[in-house]
Amino acid sequence: DLPTTVLAVGDDTLEVWVADEPAERQQGLRAVAELPDGIDGMLFVFPEPKTPNFIMSGTPLPLEVWFFDPEGSLIGSHEMTPCPADPCPVYPAPGPVSWALETPAGERDFQPGDLLSTSASG
Repeated sequence: DLPTTVLAVGDDTLEVWVADEPAERQQGLRAVAELPDGIDGMLFVFPEPKTPNFIMSGTPLPLEVWFFDPEGSLIGSHEMTPCPADPCPVYPAPGPVSWALETPAGERDFQPGDLLSTSASG
């Protein structure tokens, strides 16, 4: 029962779950086989810029993670594949970020420098 927010990346508008508490960020989309209708992904909100690592342990849905710096500019991404058993690959942010956005793999085509705008803040 996560809160949702509408955000924009470039010209694309999405409705996403918001993970802005440590336990929510830790859980992420683990055990989510598919997103419900009307939900386009999950926004991870970091109260202070940090360089997080993402891992797909226990996550059956192939995802892309998009990293946004404190100004909201897209600075990198990874395509992440499900990992059924440890050890799983680690997908690090390319630098300090304030937001990370997970979307189903292949559904979005954001470009470096695209701006994130949202009412969700740390």
